[in-house]
Amino acid sequence: MRLLVNTILVSVTNYTVFFAITFYVYLETKSVFATGVLSGLFLLLTSATGIWFGSLVDHHDKKTIMLLSGIGSLVFYVVSFAVYLSAPAGTFKDPASPWLWGLILLLMIGVIIGNIRTIALPTMVTALIEEGSRDKANGLVGTTTGISFLVTSVISGVLVAQGGMTYVLIVALAVLTLASLDISATKVPRIVASEGTDGPKRADVRGTVRIIRSIPGLMAMVLFATLNNFLGGAFMALMDPYGLSLVSVEVWGFLWGALSGAMIIGGLVVARTGLGRNPVRTLLLVNMVLWSISIVFPIQASLGLLIGGLLVYLLLMPAAEAAEQTILQKVVPYERQGRVFGFAQSVEQAASPLTAFLISPIAQFVFIPFMTTGAGVDLIGGWFGTGPDRGMALVFIAAGFLGVLVTIFALRSRFYRGLSRQYLESESTEEPVTR
Repeated sequence: MRLLVNTILVSVTNYTVFFAITFYVYLETKSVFATGVLSGLFLLLTSATGIWFGSLVDHHDKKTIMLLSGIGSLVFYVVSFAVYLSAPAGTFKDPASPWLWGLILLLMIGVIIGNIRTIALPTMVTALIEEGSRDKANGLVGTTTGISFLVTSVISGVLVAQGGMTYVLIVALAVLTLASLDISATKVPRIVASEGTDGPKRADVRGTVRIIRSIPGLMAMVLFATLNNFLGGAFMALMDPYGLSLVSVEVWGFLWGALSGAMIIGGLVVARTGLGRNPVRTLLLVNMVLWSISIVFPIQASLGLLIGGLLVYLLLMPAAEAAEQTILQKVVPYERQGRVFGFAQSVEQAASPLTAFLISPIAQFVFIPFMTTGAGVDLIGGWFGTGPDRGMALVFIAAGFLGVLVTIFALRSRFYRGLSRQYLESESTEEPVTR
């Protein structure tokens, strides 16, 4: 439990930094393009480091690697703070400023290093929790994510509104320092993969791909998640600008905080009830609902519709995350789980940067003009509404329709049937060694 609380503190800190820099860049530059590139940069770095981080998790003691993750983030936040304080006055209002993008890059690296914990945590669930209870444990992990979002959203909105990035970075440095000291004093069994079965201590992408391909339907599940994330890049790029077009930054932060309570509830429901006999089916059905919501909430420029859509979206998100983790924990040998989780993270999120980089200029220069001064005003503006927010709404709706079609295809595919059989028939993965 102490380790879980420590993880919540570190997650809150990293999420706060990410939300805060996104809010800050948009408020300073008023550029959707800049926030889209920022989101794309974040996802690109996440994608590029996943496999390497996974190999670190597989080849080192889990507690040690989590401690080093926190220290690494702390170092980059210190350097970022120095850059922020040294920048000339007014330089962050220019979306092309080298100072601005230097600050963004340093902060993003600090946040990304925290992903080592994200990969390590499900492998610790495999090691410490019996197979029949892992789906419920994964739901509890989803609850911690919800708590992180709840606290983060409120904190980041208030801190940015009151003190720009200064207050954000002061809080981040203080919390990460305390969390690093705490985890170093926390007693956790030394957890390593089964010895003598894994060859050289390297990332071994070929071996990881070979393991994934040997499990019927698993590669298809990774590709399905990749397509989902390709469409989800639109949300990363546009959700904050869309929300901030309706409310102030303080209200948006508090709103995210309140809505993130739905993630806590969703995670607790999974922790209590599990995911059913076939988490593969659960994963696809949840995705169907999520993409359907994405079609409905942008229909009108309504804060009520946005709140209702995000409420259901966040309520179901822990089930989707827990389902994917539970599947991998069951069918992948333990000594490869870190790399498979890292590989899945890299491949799934490789599509999102492309979408974010593409969507932000397309929204800025095509959809927003289309619904502001273009043909969309006369064509659908009478009932759909006009303005920049309506242009972003069209992007959400298009992504939602594509997501529904992809999910329908996945449900009818032989890959879905193959992975379901593999999950239901497979033996438990090889147990790790704990000392």
